[in-house]
Amino acid sequence: MRTYAPAGTDAVLARLLEDPSLASAVLHHEVIPARPADSVPFPDWLDPRIAGGLRSRGIESLYRHQAEAIETVHAGQDVVVVTPTASGKTLCYTLPVLQALAEDPSARALFLFPTKALGQDQVAEFAGLAMASSIPVSAATYDGDTPAPIRSAIRTAGQVVVTNPDMLHSAILPHHTKWFQLFEQVRVIVIDELHTYRGVFGSHVANVLRRLLRLCRHYGSNPVIVCASATIGNPAELAAQLTGRTPRLVDRNGAPRGERHVLLVNPPLLDVATGARSSALTHAQRWALPFLRAGRQTIVFGRARVAVEILLTGLREALREHLGPRSRIRGYRGGYLPTERRSIERGLRSGEILGVVSTNALELGVDIGSLDVAVLAGYPGSVAATWQQLGRAGRRLETSVGILVASASPVDQYVIHHPEFLLERSPEEARVDPDNLHILLAHLRCATFERPFEPGEVFGPQPADDLLAFLGEEGHVREAGDGRWYWSSENFPASEVSLRSAAPENVVIIDTTPDRPRVLGEVDLFSAQVLVHERAIYLHESVQYHVDRLEWGERKAYVHKVDADHYTYANRAVTLKPLDVFADAPATGGRRVHGEVMVASLVTLFKKLKFGTDENVGWGPIDLPELELQTTAYWVTADAAAAGWRRDDLDIALVGAGRAIQAVAAVLLMVDPRDLGLVSQVRSPHQESPTIYIYEAIPGGVGLSERLFARHEELVSGAAALVESCSCDSGCPACTGPRLDPLVDAKALALRLLRGLGSGGAVAADREPAQVA
Repeated sequence: MRTYAPAGTDAVLARLLEDPSLASAVLHHEVIPARPADSVPFPDWLDPRIAGGLRSRGIESLYRHQAEAIETVHAGQDVVVVTPTASGKTLCYTLPVLQALAEDPSARALFLFPTKALGQDQVAEFAGLAMASSIPVSAATYDGDTPAPIRSAIRTAGQVVVTNPDMLHSAILPHHTKWFQLFEQVRVIVIDELHTYRGVFGSHVANVLRRLLRLCRHYGSNPVIVCASATIGNPAELAAQLTGRTPRLVDRNGAPRGERHVLLVNPPLLDVATGARSSALTHAQRWALPFLRAGRQTIVFGRARVAVEILLTGLREALREHLGPRSRIRGYRGGYLPTERRSIERGLRSGEILGVVSTNALELGVDIGSLDVAVLAGYPGSVAATWQQLGRAGRRLETSVGILVASASPVDQYVIHHPEFLLERSPEEARVDPDNLHILLAHLRCATFERPFEPGEVFGPQPADDLLAFLGEEGHVREAGDGRWYWSSENFPASEVSLRSAAPENVVIIDTTPDRPRVLGEVDLFSAQVLVHERAIYLHESVQYHVDRLEWGERKAYVHKVDADHYTYANRAVTLKPLDVFADAPATGGRRVHGEVMVASLVTLFKKLKFGTDENVGWGPIDLPELELQTTAYWVTADAAAAGWRRDDLDIALVGAGRAIQAVAAVLLMVDPRDLGLVSQVRSPHQESPTIYIYEAIPGGVGLSERLFARHEELVSGAAALVESCSCDSGCPACTGPRLDPLVDAKALALRLLRGLGSGGAVAADREPAQVA
């Protein structure tokens, strides 16, 4: 007997909304109506073979944004296309490239994607269109997985080279003489998923593009640049910062859309006094299960690797109990091997896989076909990411459902209670700082290695002579008699620069269960501290592995398969010391400061938590070296505001006020809350006074702390508004953070401190952080 039966998406949703325990948690239900296509005919100049190829694939006309984009490229102008997920952005760049190759087979094109998976996906798509058009094309991916014999063939004969910024930086630009056919003949450069190039990574990529365009000029080519992006607030500005050129913006979406239901769900309160809520993971599972049982293809997004594995385990167990399609539910995240990920993508496209639980690895445009339902377990941290994930459902003209289940975090609670933030507000702006001196100097070294600098030659904001003279003092470059600057070191500079910064090294996970040990996956150093420490339970495809030993020096973790009823959670202790002060100003109740800090992260112990109940069933010590992060921070000292306080009360007030400031900072700057870290000290050894530090969780920082310093008053009053308007009695995870002592009123203490810092006395309860911006 089976207890699941096929049903339509509409019918399942209606049934769920009749269940009082689920319906009562829906704070907002938005129905976005269907919209017809806005189509235009193929342009006259399009090669008849390409038009024929499109028709053979069922495409009889172009959407308006596609036509606008290809006309712009045809006129030789740069363009940035900004439309939602699944609106046919790919044709905006594949058609101009195919047209260029139809006109001149010696032409070349360079496609840049942020991930290898996306690149491989697009090669197959492009080759399919070329074959349907009967135009012979050599298109290939050039990434870390490309075998050596194929690499030389791509260099000489590849008409379309598909790669990622990391390979361009370390394997193509430094060896440009082997790629002269590409650099001489390149007509179009494509930068897809533009919105992912933000923060440190985006700042590095902007400099890689400076080096690329410098070499294009040297070889006499002047390619058109086509950028494609998900919806962000400043796409044209971001494209201009990344490329150093001014593109035309195309953002009128002509693609049709089926009816879409967007539900904002807040798990019920378990305890009004503490503000404790039902788990977002458990609640997301309850919403996803009925759709899976009805045969609706569903994707569930978790915010972290552990969340993905817990969701996957829960869904599979629930389906096993009710004889559901358990084996058709798969996990998808960064630690899986490429072959595993490819097979999951194929299974989703063919319909063989019914459900997938993923981190944001599937947020980008990897082709996984048409899904019916997207469930987000927790706010992904930005509006753009939320719409990318919700947009994974509704790729056909049928009804689709997107469900955002909030966690108890302050930012999640803010978003869930303010639907307009998600549904009406133009999403956040992507920020880059390509002229960050640390990053600029690194790429100036690489650029000099690639080609000598002429006197007065501009690289970045101004002529590079002064910076080259500085590098000359270090012995990396030298000025010759002809006035040009030459690379003079034996080092290979690109190999020393990681575009992703943070920790370039990974820990490899080795499964010793079978007779022949096999590589299970890998994790970065910061994640390894908490995921694969000794005696951890590591989850992979919902299978549990016990970590027997972690060889930290060798970057290897050895695991074996187990069947446990718990998972492990490691505590990370963070200490901070200021290194330098960039700006310092008086503020109400104390001072506000912006400067450079060293953050040390140490993992000391882990807890064993039971699946389902999260009950603590044990703990153990962790012995691993400390990891250090040099970054920038904004901090506020509370000398006057904290005068006359009891030490214990002040400790609680600093943590509560700090958490509220951190949440408001994430909303004001429109960044992922995880990009900002918090440390509070009752008596900072460096400031000699109570201090709240908000630091950038990114090596070197990308200018967020400078903007927090400038917006100090908004932060303090916004934090007071967040705490005061919270519905809890005396502090909770949605305002001041988890309550450590039920007898202490953390809410009142945090408010008292924030008012001392100048939040303006009593704050109207309806005044919310984002309205302060």
